[in-house]
Amino acid sequence: MEKYRFKLLMLLFICISNFIITADFQPKNYSYLLGKTPGLDKSLLQMHFTLYEGYVKNTNALSLEIEKLESQGKTRSIEYGALKRRFGWEYDGMVLHELYFSNLGYTTRLSSRDRLYTEIVRDFGSFDAWLSDFKATGMIRGIGWVILYRDPIQGRLYNVWINEHQSNHLAGGTPLLVMDVWEHAYLTEFGLNRLGYIDAFINNVNWDVVSSRYAKSR
Repeated sequence: MEKYRFKLLMLLFICISNFIITADFQPKNYSYLLGKTPGLDKSLLQMHFTLYEGYVKNTNALSLEIEKLESQGKTRSIEYGALKRRFGWEYDGMVLHELYFSNLGYTTRLSSRDRLYTEIVRDFGSFDAWLSDFKATGMIRGIGWVILYRDPIQGRLYNVWINEHQSNHLAGGTPLLVMDVWEHAYLTEFGLNRLGYIDAFINNVNWDVVSSRYAKSR
């Protein structure tokens, strides 16, 4: 009886251990983009992948440290508050990079018959007007992100500037197209020519992915 009880406990321990491991965030593999993004060379992307993996690692590390402080009853400590503030920065850095890499890998242009295209025209006047505004948003001085957002109330589309990773997001909104404009995304290849990078990004957008995000948001 004791032998079976021991085996049962070991099985339960293994199940719990596996759950803990799989509960951790794992970096996704975007190596399929290498050599398939004209204007964004392999060395730039590989460096960017490594940086993204750092956000995944730090998100997991912060989760563990926060849980440790909670288990010790130190939720009123300065350290706990500092880690809680930091978590959103690391987590958003991880997720935004995943959205960014996922909407790269050009397939086809956005069809004028696509529902997303018609919504862009409705809210910006024309696709070219939207693109001009998206690029202008990307040229704002500073580091951050540009996101084509669909707001959850009226379904309107907005090009939004995101400070760093965690500020200016539309609460409850759906990010459709995500562009990284931190300097690490382009400096080694484009220098200070951010507009050249933005043009290269636009030419590499996977509109199938962006359109799919829009369809799911509806």
